[in-house]
Amino acid sequence: MIIGVPRESYQGERRVALVPATVPALINVGLKVLVERGAGDNAGFPDLAYEEQGASFATDRSQLFSSVDVIVQVSSLKSNPDVAHSGQIIVGLLNPFAAPEVVRGLAEKGVTAFALELLPRISRAQSMDALTSMATIAGYKSVLLAAERLPKMFPMMFTAAGTLTPAKVFVVGAGVAGLQAIATAHRLGAVVQAYDVRPSVREQVVSLGAKFLEIELEAKGAEASTGYAKAMGEEFYRRQRETMKQAVVEHDVVITTAAIPGKKAPILITQEMIEGMRPGSIVIDLVAEAGGNCELTRPGETVDLNRVTILGPVNLPSTVPYHASLMYAKNVTAFLQNLVKDGQLQINMEDQIIRDTLLMHKGEIVNAQVREMLGLATSTVEGSRP
Repeated sequence: MIIGVPRESYQGERRVALVPATVPALINVGLKVLVERGAGDNAGFPDLAYEEQGASFATDRSQLFSSVDVIVQVSSLKSNPDVAHSGQIIVGLLNPFAAPEVVRGLAEKGVTAFALELLPRISRAQSMDALTSMATIAGYKSVLLAAERLPKMFPMMFTAAGTLTPAKVFVVGAGVAGLQAIATAHRLGAVVQAYDVRPSVREQVVSLGAKFLEIELEAKGAEASTGYAKAMGEEFYRRQRETMKQAVVEHDVVITTAAIPGKKAPILITQEMIEGMRPGSIVIDLVAEAGGNCELTRPGETVDLNRVTILGPVNLPSTVPYHASLMYAKNVTAFLQNLVKDGQLQINMEDQIIRDTLLMHKGEIVNAQVREMLGLATSTVEGSRP
C-alpha cells in the first residue's frame, strides 16, 4: 500500500502529516511513502530529509492523489478537494461535526475515512491521540500570546525600582490545553488560578502550582465516559457565570478552554465580566472556532472593549509547526501501524480504536452522531458506533 503525504492547502496551515523520522517505521510494516514536493517545507522538514529516510516523491499533486491508497493530512476535510477515486482512504483531523455536508459528499465518492478526533480515550490509544498533542501546543502558545499582549511582566521581580508584583492568570477548563496553559503560566512566574466543572481534576491543577477555584455547584455527571467535559443545562451555566464573575475581574489574563465535543462551546465569560476587568487585561479564547467561551469572541479576530483585549485565535498548533508536525506524525504513524497488517489495510470492527474512528466506509457514513445531524437512519455497517 502507498501512503500519500500532500502539502496542506488549507489557508495558514503550516503543519505536515508525516515527518521524515516517521517514514522508516511505515516502511518496516510494508508501506511505501509518497510525498508531494515541498510538503514539509513550512514546518522545517525539507525534501532531502524525506528522501534520506526512504520516501519517494510524486511528480505533482494530481499524481499523488491519483496513485496512493491512503492520504494522511492534518486539516483533512478543509483541504482535500483532490480526493477523487472510490476506495481511497483518508486519515486525519476531519472535524466532522462542523462539516457534516462535506462528510456526506466524501461518502458519496466511496471514500473511507478515519477521524482522529473520535479516538477512544483508552490506554492503548494514547500514542495515537492527536487531539491531546495539538491541545498541548495550543495551551502553551495561548500563554505566550497573553504574555506578549499584557502590559505587565508575568513574574515577580525585585528591581532597583522596587518589587514588581506577578501577573495573575485565570484558566477556565482543566483539560489538556488548560493544564498546559497552567503549567506554562506558572513557569513564567504568574500567580495562577483555575476552574473546571469536573472536581476530579482539582489534584492535577494543584500539582502544577495553581490554586483551584472552588464553586459550590452540583456537578454530578459533568464528565462524560470519554473523559471530556459533558454539556450541562443553561441554568447550571448561568449560576456558574454568577459565581465565577469575581475571579474573572480580579485577574490580568483569562484563558478559556472549555469545549464540548460535537457541540457549541458554552458561554462562560460575559460582556459584563469583561467590563469589570482592569484596562490592559487579556482574554484568550481557545475555543473560538466552536463558538467561544466569551460572548464577545470573534474567531480569528481581536476585539477590544474598554481597553480589555479578547483574542479568538484559530489553529494555534500551526503556529508551532515543527513540533506540532513531529507530534502529529507520531500519532498518525501509531494509528497506521494498528490499522495495517502485513502491508494491507485491516478494518477490524472488533478493534475499538478502528471502530470508533471510522467515519465513513463503502459509500456510507458510519458515525452515528454525524448521521443524526444529517437526518439519516441507523448505519447498516456492522459494529458502527458514535
